[in-house]
Amino acid sequence: MPPMLPRPDPGAQPPRRLARPGNAFDCGPRAWIDPAGLDFSFSRSGGPGGQNVNKVHSRAELMVKLSSIHGLDERAVERLRDAAGSHLVHGDTLRFTAEEHRSQKANKDACLERLRELVLRASIPPKVRRKTKPTRGSIERRLESKKREGEKKRQRRWDGA
Repeated sequence: MPPMLPRPDPGAQPPRRLARPGNAFDCGPRAWIDPAGLDFSFSRSGGPGGQNVNKVHSRAELMVKLSSIHGLDERAVERLRDAAGSHLVHGDTLRFTAEEHRSQKANKDACLERLRELVLRASIPPKVRRKTKPTRGSIERRLESKKREGEKKRQRRWDGA
């Protein structure tokens, strides 16, 4: 007999989902981040560029806590942790930097796009591989091929065995 599962309390409220604000950052079909959870900082970018590099803070750095990403289930969050790699710092914070553009806004948008791509990749569950049985025809073709190869090698022998 299967174990008895506890009955849900008829008066209990289902867990409330956070209301998605109108200005939320969209990360995929269901995932979103409240703009207050996006922490940007800017600094001077390195490399060539003359006076612009020396005086303009165009390098963007984005820090996002995993807990501020809403709309992902636990498995998607685990996939996000695995896929984040070096972007995951301090155990629960994602960090993205961009300095390839001359403008601060373009670098900020590049950070947001990298975040969106990572969350979108993690939100899609991997396809489950189902084992398949080889067809009778494929088994017969494989065995026939093995016999042909063996016969070819047997004819190469000089002792005729």
